Amino acid sequence: MRAFIFPGQGAQTIGMGQALAEAYPTAKDVFNEVDDALGEKLSDLIWSGDIAELTLTRNAQPALMATSLAAMRALEAEGVTFDAASFVAGHSLGEYSALAAAGAFSVADTARLLRIRGDAMQMAVPVGLGAMAVILGLDFEGAKAVAEEAAQGEICQAANDNDPSQVVVSGHKAAVERAVVIAKEKGAKRAMLLPVSAPFHSELMAPAGDIMAAALSDVAMSAPAVPLIANVRAQAVDAVDIKDLLIEQVTGSVRWRESVMWMAGAGVTETWEIGAGKALSGMVKRIDRSVATRAIGTPDDVVAAAAALSEG
Repeated sequence: MRAFIFPGQGAQTIGMGQALAEAYPTAKDVFNEVDDALGEKLSDLIWSGDIAELTLTRNAQPALMATSLAAMRALEAEGVTFDAASFVAGHSLGEYSALAAAGAFSVADTARLLRIRGDAMQMAVPVGLGAMAVILGLDFEGAKAVAEEAAQGEICQAANDNDPSQVVVSGHKAAVERAVVIAKEKGAKRAMLLPVSAPFHSELMAPAGDIMAAALSDVAMSAPAVPLIANVRAQAVDAVDIKDLLIEQVTGSVRWRESVMWMAGAGVTETWEIGAGKALSGMVKRIDRSVATRAIGTPDDVVAAAAALSEG
């Protein structure tokens, strides 16, 4: 059994998806659709722009989605359909990519939603007020205890449960800075602030959740081709709940470790990471070594994946 998984923010690089667009007309069409939906040449920024500008949340989110959908269209051009997958999942914004790939949202609507999401998340908290930090070497319960101790009347919460030894905390900057110190005192191998511009997946993002509720209410959605494993539930969910869970995701934790464990328990033996980078594949390996991984971000990756599927 196989799951298609889709990366989140941080995987962006200049040039991502360009080779796919050059090799597959349907992949190029995705970037054109995103450009048209946003009314700008985001593809120029993705392929030849400045990494600092691409990394801005409002750009990175639709750009990573476009790259994932281009890879999915390339797979489809090689004969790979959703018959090859039993589930989809995505890390944070990757959940939108997963839903678009599975036909729940159109590419254009997804691009517009992610632009709104990126702007809303950036505007929810004044620059400098919030922060995020990664804690390595403590499990989720340990990191959660660190966050609770560091809060001291402010917001500090475990935001991303990525794998057994990597948890991201998010909240008020001073509280997150305290968490870095406390984590080291409690034996973390490493704890450091992340170069992000807002405290994602914390209660401070509540204003962005309200904006996404309004935006999602205006968008048509179909049932995905295969079930979505939602970040905030860490299990497959009914299509009727998806919009509410996307709203909840803005302030809720990304339960990636539990999601992978649920997949493995449901019989998933292989994940295909579709889009930029290999970060999720690394997490999957650290969560459950029995689950095979494959990253698909280049034409060679696409051809190899299609060949492996036909042989298997």
